[in-house]
Amino acid sequence: MGNEYDLIVIGSGPGGYVAGIRAAQLGLEVAVVEKDPKFGGTCLHRGCIPTKALLHTAGLFDEIKKAGSFGVRVGDAEVDLGEAHAYKDKVVAKNAKGIEYLFKKNKVVGVHGVGRVIGPNRVEVGGADGRKTLTTDNILIATGSVPRAIPIAPPDGSRILNSDHILKVAEVPKSLIVLGAGAVGAEFASIFASFGSEVTLVELLPRVLPIEDEDVSKELTRVFRKRGIKVMTGVTIDEVETTGRGVEARLTGEGVDGSIEASHLLVAVGRAPVSRGLGLEALGIELDRGYVPVDEFMQTSVPGVYAIGDVVATPWLAHVASAEGILAVEHMAGAGARPLNYALVPSVTYCEPEVGSVGLTEAQARESYEKVTVGKFPMSALAKASIVGKTEGFVKIVRDEEFDELLGVHIIGAHATDLIAEACVAMQLESTTEELFRTIHAHPTLSEAMAEAAHAAVGHAIHF
Repeated sequence: MGNEYDLIVIGSGPGGYVAGIRAAQLGLEVAVVEKDPKFGGTCLHRGCIPTKALLHTAGLFDEIKKAGSFGVRVGDAEVDLGEAHAYKDKVVAKNAKGIEYLFKKNKVVGVHGVGRVIGPNRVEVGGADGRKTLTTDNILIATGSVPRAIPIAPPDGSRILNSDHILKVAEVPKSLIVLGAGAVGAEFASIFASFGSEVTLVELLPRVLPIEDEDVSKELTRVFRKRGIKVMTGVTIDEVETTGRGVEARLTGEGVDGSIEASHLLVAVGRAPVSRGLGLEALGIELDRGYVPVDEFMQTSVPGVYAIGDVVATPWLAHVASAEGILAVEHMAGAGARPLNYALVPSVTYCEPEVGSVGLTEAQARESYEKVTVGKFPMSALAKASIVGKTEGFVKIVRDEEFDELLGVHIIGAHATDLIAEACVAMQLESTTEELFRTIHAHPTLSEAMAEAAHAAVGHAIHF
């Protein structure tokens, strides 16, 4: 007898469920194994979606507080965190049901339980009804990641929180220290500053959002401080102690030597891959710092065993996991798979103001190209930004002067996470800067800032 399935996916996050659907579309018999009661993984239940729902609540709260300046009179607004959680949970539940529907539509078999590889073609699933073994031609590991803990501040779910805990807090913290100013830290700092917490954002590296262009980091720091968020960079937290009032953190860094106190501390220092205990080592797959080594088609050293998403050493982004899942199943199905270009992966952060980028930063471009020019256009010079009352930020374009190649686009401001899509398409199609500014952009829109920045990059800004 042949195997029961052509593919078993372990994990139903944005990598796993997308891979399962695409594999079924290609004619494979597919099962997706998920340890949680609902499909969708960390992104849907404890990450991207619930966080962005709270960010929307925070943004709406900020808008209402400014409504009078737009001619709308409202009473005193306040945040009902219980209702905010109910809204967030409703969004999550709807999306989880959507995945169930897509599985049914595409004839993907969903299996609940903890999956473990017990052979090149066998997956053991342990669940409420005991253990069972499924056989398959291919296995795709898509088990994702968990919040990374640090020894000096082990999360207790009460005063010291990780990103899972803070999504469920019953009350808005009176004061909050956020350790880590990457995307996760910046987003939660933004949320709770809007909700009324006294927020201190602490980063070991010299600037917030360290992987972004330096100008973007400077602008976000400026706006965060304007919003009342205390930003401390180049600072180490050496010790954390819980007290009767909350937490006390001992800091060291340039110009800093002392302690700060808060009611809560959020540890947002990255994530760790979920790869231990899957049985991969027994197959001969040697993990690298917990990550599963793969080739350009996401295949491990064992034929027929693939891995995607946060368990491999690629960017911790849901859209990367989805793209890797499609790549992996198209490769195993012989459907003309093409390796991903990770240089063109968009980075997005949904704080206020939003940040979106793709391609090289200015510093990276100057390291690789002899003649680099930069064009920046401030949102404050844009009519639509003034209309909506969000004039912070800019669009920055990095360009190779010799061939007019578009090297990178960096946006900070309203709807930056949506606006960056135009740059992604332009760079995927190898557009020049001239092609970008000669593309007619509708007026009045926020997207005009892209064309204006392109004009500026070649030396003839129109509206600035």
